[in-house]
Amino acid sequence: MRIDELLAAGEPTFSFEFFPPKTEQGERKLEAALIDLRALAPSFVSVTYGAGGSTRAKTIEIVHRIKREHGLETMAHFTCVGATADELRKTLDDMAGAGIDNVLALRGDPPAGHEEWVKTEGGLEYSAELVSLIKEGYQFAIGAACFPETHVHAVSPEEDLRHLAEKVDAGADFLITQLFFDNAVYFDFVDRARAIGIEVPIIPGILPITQVGQAERMAKMCGASIPPGLHRELSVRESEPEAVLDFGVAYATLQCSELLAEGAPGVHFYTLNRSPATRAIVSALKLTKPWLRKSRGGLPKDAGADADLSGAGGAGAAR
Repeated sequence: MRIDELLAAGEPTFSFEFFPPKTEQGERKLEAALIDLRALAPSFVSVTYGAGGSTRAKTIEIVHRIKREHGLETMAHFTCVGATADELRKTLDDMAGAGIDNVLALRGDPPAGHEEWVKTEGGLEYSAELVSLIKEGYQFAIGAACFPETHVHAVSPEEDLRHLAEKVDAGADFLITQLFFDNAVYFDFVDRARAIGIEVPIIPGILPITQVGQAERMAKMCGASIPPGLHRELSVRESEPEAVLDFGVAYATLQCSELLAEGAPGVHFYTLNRSPATRAIVSALKLTKPWLRKSRGGLPKDAGADADLSGAGGAGAAR
């Protein structure tokens, strides 16, 4: 089923993102996560490309297998990197032949060993061009990425929004945000997007924090900020992995509850091919249904600076 149709149905969507594993152990971990998360009846799952488009065939194979063997709706990530326009069309033909209905169109990161983005000869320069190519010749539902705290290579937030509008004008049906930890960032971004005429659904992307160092690395890589209060609470638990996990699940559950109560069309979880944290969060959300009631506060707009969440996760001011 097309994701734009799922979003149009009005119920919040819950979706999970996975990456293609590189080892047999990774394959087993992915399969276990899929089995665990399948029980939550996700709206769809997505599978990423490796850097430089290095897992193109693997991504398609995994997406097809998830749909065939697990009965889950799927979305394949798709980038411009390292391919001509004709090669991109061939990949899209393969996706259509595999029964894939949904594509996340991305420019992609430079191949390993390259600092700067360089257009492939005969290829495409921008993700908006990729969206146009897909829209012109195929029947996929098309998603695109957006950046609440501005893309790391954008000159300004205003320029970043203009590029986003170009992707939507080219045919993107919905947007999924880069990860963020402060809901005020998402709400402000949606307001700014609506103000310039972007009306498609904007699904927030959430990373449940399970390891402090990992969250810090990912935030730095994508230009996301960790609010001071959140960073403080993670720091006092850093030597206690279980306490970090407990607190991360509690924080993400509160974060998602407020997003859904305030009208977000769903939540897209960056699972890192693991299931326990995401299972706990989605189970709690489906039980409490925060989208059926107006938020009574949730996370304060400056939760990272002043919110006292020291009871979550059981560690408090451990040191």
